[in-house]
Amino acid sequence: MTESLFNRLGGVDGITRIANDVVDNHAVNKVVGVRFADIDLPKLKHAAATFFVSATGGPSDAYQGKDMLAAHRGMNISPSEFMAVLDDALLALEKNGIGQREREEVLYALYGLRSQVVAV
Repeated sequence: MTESLFNRLGGVDGITRIANDVVDNHAVNKVVGVRFADIDLPKLKHAAATFFVSATGGPSDAYQGKDMLAAHRGMNISPSEFMAVLDDALLALEKNGIGQREREEVLYALYGLRSQVVAV
């Protein structure tokens, strides 16, 4: 049996580090950074980490936030902004030494959320 993506990403601690780096990347990204200027970054980091924990096979009750559609409704996120966010995620995965297979799985899963994030 294959180990869960949750475990392969380092469990809660590994995923928390990755999520923190993703949010930090967003905050300085020239394409999307302005969207994060007035956001409570520690709160967003916690939400991102718990979302990743639940979505990758960790405890299903870890994430208590809104679903992706509700969280992004009315933001009018463009396709280029969405791709910039995926780039930020890839950089965070690479920074944390995550293997190629796991990077592909995470990016595939994130890209699968596109219809719930872009232009909603």
